[in-house]
Amino acid sequence: MRFSTSRLAELDGSYRFLKPPPDSPAAQRDPAVAARVSEMLSTIEREGMDAVLRYAKDLDGWDLPDVEISARDLARTGDELPADVRAALELGQARTRDFALRQRSHLVDFEAELAPGLVAGQRYVPVQRVGAYLPAGRFPLLAGAFMTVGVAKAAGVPAVLACTPPGRNAAADPAVLFAAHLSGADRAYVLGGVQALAAMAFGLLGERPVDMLVGAGNAYVAEAKRQLYGKVAIDLPAGPSEVAVLADETADPVLVAADLLGQAEHGTESPAALVTTSAELGEAVIAEIERQLETLATRDIAGPAWRNHGSVTWARDAGTAMELMDELAPEHLEIQTADDEAYLAGLHNYGSVFLGKWSTVAYSDKGMAGTNHVLPTAGGARHSAGLSVSRFLKPLTYQRVTREGTEQSAGAVEAISAYEGMAAHGATATLRREALTKGESA
Repeated sequence: MRFSTSRLAELDGSYRFLKPPPDSPAAQRDPAVAARVSEMLSTIEREGMDAVLRYAKDLDGWDLPDVEISARDLARTGDELPADVRAALELGQARTRDFALRQRSHLVDFEAELAPGLVAGQRYVPVQRVGAYLPAGRFPLLAGAFMTVGVAKAAGVPAVLACTPPGRNAAADPAVLFAAHLSGADRAYVLGGVQALAAMAFGLLGERPVDMLVGAGNAYVAEAKRQLYGKVAIDLPAGPSEVAVLADETADPVLVAADLLGQAEHGTESPAALVTTSAELGEAVIAEIERQLETLATRDIAGPAWRNHGSVTWARDAGTAMELMDELAPEHLEIQTADDEAYLAGLHNYGSVFLGKWSTVAYSDKGMAGTNHVLPTAGGARHSAGLSVSRFLKPLTYQRVTREGTEQSAGAVEAISAYEGMAAHGATATLRREALTKGESA
């Protein structure tokens, strides 16, 4: 999430940095991480489950021969949770599933006669096997299962596997497991990191290899997904979580500051940006962030993220503010202005947008908004959307041609094929046209 120097040059004079963005280049792939992941994937592909269990022991302290959680034990994980946490997870799962099912209902099969004797159609067919990675590091992201496992099941995926790493007590987080259970995971495993993704992709868990890998994770998980892409599909490349707020003089600096820190809390490299048409608001937000950091329990994370990757930019008018925001193309975008709908209509590049002072990214992060929080980062929103039910569906086309359709199409195919020099293509049409003249039946 960065401004390009060429775009800023075009807007020169219509903006001013109140807190400049970082000068350092965007984070790149760490060569050491890439090499380590490549080594691990090669070893696991060659040695199979023995290598998986060896890595699980060495990296995560898992020393049991079986990594699968039985369906019975998975269903019981909710019993270990505080009642309010269990109820919140049930609510988040229900809302996320509801939204995903509504999305699915708008993706409809169709068939149309394009010309007499030529019928073409499209069917939405779900991916058959999905592997979901559910991270549980410093912060167990409980709603991750809703967005990956649950949405895949809403799309009709027959088999969804879920992997989550063990914690310090050599057991998986019960809330993460309960979220996977609520979301409809068919099988669940206590297995983390590169070895989890490799086991699912290579078919080492008593299941056939998955067709798609989804879910967030650390740099090693992101690199493993990147290297496995092609063998399997992935949701999208992952980078540090991002937030941007577009606000005017009507916004509350306390809420804006809190929302910027709310995403900066994800990690010390998480960018947080404010674009505002009010310099007074911008300065107030900068001061308010410093005030809130004084007592924030996670200030050791959010503080460095804000200092090193945060920015505040004043824009001369609404048009400039929208151009700047479209250039940032943030993962999460909050709009807090006197005319939110006008900004919504004018913006094009964002992962998901949150409208008005009562909306906050955290509502989506925790599953309460129903929308998916697996979203493009690092400018990916300029060309890609986030994870949704449609990502698990393949729009497969078909066509049905009759004698009448052949009469209309064969000549055109012959002409194009002759120009291209593709004689075999032309012959497939010529033979059918000759069959027509012989009176062969359909």
